[in-house]
Amino acid sequence: MAETTDGHGALKGIRVVELSHMIMGPSCGMFLAFLGADVIKVEPPGGDKTRDLTGMGRGFFPTFNRGKRSVQLDLKSPEGRRALEALLSTADVLVENFRDSSLEAMGLAPDQLRARYPNLIVVSCKGFLEGPYETRPALDEVVQMMTGMAHMTGPTGRPLRIGSSANDIMAGLFGAFAVLAELLKAERFGGKEGRGAAIRVGLFENCLLLVAQHMVQFAVEGTEAPPMPERAFSWAVYDIFKTRDNRQVFVGAVTENQWRTLCRLLDLPELLNDPSLQTRMEQIEARARTIPIVGEAIAERDFADVVGALQDAGLPFSPIARPIEMYDDPQANYPGRMPTTMMDDGESFTAPALPYEVDGEKVTPSRVDLPGIGADTDAVLDSLQIPAEDKLAASGKTKAPAQ
Repeated sequence: MAETTDGHGALKGIRVVELSHMIMGPSCGMFLAFLGADVIKVEPPGGDKTRDLTGMGRGFFPTFNRGKRSVQLDLKSPEGRRALEALLSTADVLVENFRDSSLEAMGLAPDQLRARYPNLIVVSCKGFLEGPYETRPALDEVVQMMTGMAHMTGPTGRPLRIGSSANDIMAGLFGAFAVLAELLKAERFGGKEGRGAAIRVGLFENCLLLVAQHMVQFAVEGTEAPPMPERAFSWAVYDIFKTRDNRQVFVGAVTENQWRTLCRLLDLPELLNDPSLQTRMEQIEARARTIPIVGEAIAERDFADVVGALQDAGLPFSPIARPIEMYDDPQANYPGRMPTTMMDDGESFTAPALPYEVDGEKVTPSRVDLPGIGADTDAVLDSLQIPAEDKLAASGKTKAPAQ
């Protein structure tokens, strides 16, 4: 299979300035970088504090800041502010996730920026869109609790957040999606001049979309969906089973044909030939007695035998994997799918890139390395013709010279 780079260069020549941390804003910048944009991450002296997270947060910075350049600016100094303004004058897009009040105090609110840079697309990554909650702080876990996502994930009385920062990542994706829409609109209807826009992406509203199917079920049917662990099944087999060697495997049989195939595979003629189990609804309604029988049959076989037979039969199945096992998964590690990122300390890791192909070609960004703190400060400030005497003060490396 052929391999391409930079998302076919879709955003080559587009400059993005990123003023954000944690996941939502950085993921937006990363998606744009993977499409070929020049993404310049502005970090404070000492670097983005996300760099220093440990434990569950250790993967945040390296995952979502791949493919960017880093410029260190002290935005509390006049030199740093002037350098930022010079940088924004060359930018097509700004990605930020500051509090609205903080931005306004710095003169960086979307309306203030657009007054100075009418062609700038400002992407504000926030907890909420306009409304009664818009000034409240939010986290991925907060909005999962607020929207009912946590209720749907855990059993009754035990709300659980889902096992990734899915809302942050998806909201960042919507930010990048909105940027592409604005760039396309400008190209069609007027070019670069006057294409500026103020985009606001809400974490809460993102999660609201993710639970919409459950809301609509109630709206059109009048019934409330129970939490996913307690849901009413629409399939004859849609369950996790344990094999003889104590491995877990998910198995699905969602059509009458798949049901018959599974019964033959497990040598269960008593289920295959039962006259009361010939339609999908009959099979679903009999789950209480059939699932234990299926479970006993699977428990008599080793894991390798079960998954091999399921694959050969074309039935839906999956081992119950842990994220770290994806480093050994042949599909996840298909050439070009997980490029190698070099970190500033010389270490490296592999992680997924963009999850799609175009005309059979993998979309593999050519730039995925992780920038060191301010690694590109000199190059970027030189390109902006920042006077040498202001460069150190702008980056916060030393005090400005006496006036």
